[in-house]
Amino acid sequence: MPSPTLPAELTAARLHVVTGKGGVGKTTVAAALALALASTGKRVLIVEVEGRQGLSQTFDVPPLGTGEVKLVTHPSGGELWGLAIDAKAALLEYLQLFYKLGRAGSALEKIGAIDFATTIAPGVRDVLLTGKIYEAAGRPKGGRGSKQKGLHYDALVLDAPPTGRAVRFLNVNAGLADVAKVGPIRSQADSITGMLRDKRTLVHMVTLLEEMPVQESLDGLRDLAGAGLHLGAIIVNQIREPHLTAAHLTALRSNDTDVDDSDLEELLRTELTSAGLRPTNPMVRGLITEGRDHALRLQLQDDMAREIADAGPPVIELPALVGGVEDGGIAVLADELLEQGMK
Repeated sequence: MPSPTLPAELTAARLHVVTGKGGVGKTTVAAALALALASTGKRVLIVEVEGRQGLSQTFDVPPLGTGEVKLVTHPSGGELWGLAIDAKAALLEYLQLFYKLGRAGSALEKIGAIDFATTIAPGVRDVLLTGKIYEAAGRPKGGRGSKQKGLHYDALVLDAPPTGRAVRFLNVNAGLADVAKVGPIRSQADSITGMLRDKRTLVHMVTLLEEMPVQESLDGLRDLAGAGLHLGAIIVNQIREPHLTAAHLTALRSNDTDVDDSDLEELLRTELTSAGLRPTNPMVRGLITEGRDHALRLQLQDDMAREIADAGPPVIELPALVGGVEDGGIAVLADELLEQGMK
């Protein structure tokens, strides 16, 4: 069940890192979290790093490029911006910034050197990707050289890689241990590590109440904590609501296919008849089978919810959307996050 109140450090975070097993709705939850933060009047940047263009699909906008694009202007005055970081573009920008390569950088790309560098040394690739986030997080209001006080973005949301790769991606210094021990890349990695291990950076775990996602989430939480990262909330996605009364669910759970269903069949026939329907044997038996599957699924959900609650971090629950994320579904999830204290 959801935590009654969220700790102060959760609502004070500036960088929200969202991870989870593939298929649990990680990008959807990251988008809803970013929209929730923007709806409080903040300027928020949401970043994706996997090249899937999940954000453009979620917000129904053209594919994001290497520049920041405004996705939403909220009536509160808040703004939501999006950015898709590409490792090759980040490396070219890095080479220009530190080594002033200019056209030489383009020449390196033509001969395949950029692809080679970002593929052969995954630790360098992760530094380049997270480096863009580091720059955006520390950018002063009004841009570089501005004398305005404050930061350009009030909060950032990172749609991070799935759980299996998240620790390596976020633990950039470890990835560089055998690649770059000194030099500007190492220096940048040290700065990024400081940002990622800051108490204002929290890693949120998205999961479903199913056995495999829950187990992978619990393992991931231990790995993240072991890497010195600060855990945020466990966000349980797609919670199913019961469609039957508690008495009906109890009756269905107490029977299986080897037990006489005559009492259930008689009860169902009576209720169908009172509703003006003509129950047939296939109809009644089919409904009992579906009802039993529903009851068992809810029982599994309850069991998994207890395991999640025992893990330690605060829990936030999001409902299953009947119509998906279209037609305002992201806004519905954003409202749920706000109601549960994520601001």
